[in-house]
Amino acid sequence: MYELSQKILRVWRERVSPRILPLLTTVRFIGLLIAGFALWGFYEIAEEVLEKETQSLDTRILLTIRQWHAPFLDRVMIVITNIGNPSVLLVASLVLAAFLLWRKQRAETVTLTLAALGALVLNTVLKALFARARPELWQRTVDVNFYSFPSGHAMMSLVVFGIIGYLLAIHVPRWRVAIATGTVLLVCAIGLSRLYFGVHWPTDIVAGYAAGTVWLVACILSLEIWKRRYRPMPKTRQRALTSVTSRK
Repeated sequence: MYELSQKILRVWRERVSPRILPLLTTVRFIGLLIAGFALWGFYEIAEEVLEKETQSLDTRILLTIRQWHAPFLDRVMIVITNIGNPSVLLVASLVLAAFLLWRKQRAETVTLTLAALGALVLNTVLKALFARARPELWQRTVDVNFYSFPSGHAMMSLVVFGIIGYLLAIHVPRWRVAIATGTVLLVCAIGLSRLYFGVHWPTDIVAGYAAGTVWLVACILSLEIWKRRYRPMPKTRQRALTSVTSRK
């Protein structure tokens, strides 16, 4: 009887507990804390923007950045801002998702696709809700359309490159620091490029990062829960479960 109870307890720990209590192992407290802070930050920024209390500071920052303009930097920034184009990011995400599907990585495929599409839809809805006009402090050298708040380049780049960086860090753990650093620098450079060309207010960029962070954390946690929930059972666990079942 004791031996049977020990086997049942072992199977519970190895087989049942991970299925019914996935949040204990997959929902990271730090991730939820980051998402909560980002959501609070977006709310505070949005409130200030609606009350037009950020206009003066936004204007001063853009006029300061305007003084950096130089022919060489113009060319660099146009490349960077094109990398962060939401349409480019969406197409790149779908191509990468197709590759992951070919590799039979279904969870990663679905997560990347939903992350990119969800970020694009969410950004479009938020822009329509706030309907903030774009800056017109100097003549634009890049084409823009629709509203300004929050920045689609900032939000989409953080979500898409964040997911890609996360997947790379999982598969190449020894390069995690380099991957994380490169991802952060690229996303920040894309946001800066939008300020450089004067097509977004600084608060648009920060709000885009905040909203993108919330969606990115949600997608990563969903991926982890999915992978833990549907992770194949090792043969040793299968044999243990079969042994207990046969004794019944």
